[in-house]
Amino acid sequence: MTILLSDPRVSAVAVHENGEQLVALDASFGAARALVRSGLADRLAGAQDLLPSGLRLRVVEGHRPVDAQRAIIARYSAEVCSARPGISADELHHLTSRYVAPVDVAPHVAGAAVDVTLADVCGIDLDLGTAIDATPEESDGACYFAADGIGADAYAHRRLLAAVLMPFGLVNYPTEWWHWSYGDRYWALTTGAPAALYAPVEVPVGLRSDAA
Repeated sequence: MTILLSDPRVSAVAVHENGEQLVALDASFGAARALVRSGLADRLAGAQDLLPSGLRLRVVEGHRPVDAQRAIIARYSAEVCSARPGISADELHHLTSRYVAPVDVAPHVAGAAVDVTLADVCGIDLDLGTAIDATPEESDGACYFAADGIGADAYAHRRLLAAVLMPFGLVNYPTEWWHWSYGDRYWALTTGAPAALYAPVEVPVGLRSDAA
């Protein structure tokens, strides 16, 4: 059974913040230069080294500010409400968390998660079955990591992504093939770790794109 980020067991996990800083991934991970915790950056570098020659990890997003997380929640909640008139607040919370995490447990807000795909040396993405950020509704569930009917190439590429990330301790959020995390509450719950390592974190002024 899939554990969603809205599950009370996730928010019940303790957080023992370890103080690691946010760092920008280098250009080998793509133009986004995403911000992640330093420990996660090290693990991604190790995973990248496991890939066959000619392939790279392309990280589309890492740390996400709280206001951006709230905006995604609001947008997707409105989409779910439109598709399911009369939905209860509890069911809305449950369904919304398939696609976007509640702020208090959101791995991206803690700098603990990346949205990542595979690309060739020219930066062209491989086929992984759906676009990154495809919702369950628009992809007819193909965004789920273990979805059926995604094609042999997409299946193989998803397995390759897992094969290089899992040895370095990252875990996948099963409703999004592209979402992998380390050190957050969901990671702690699914791996049996005694506590999460990373709490929500703000971007230091020196790393902000709008810094003087």
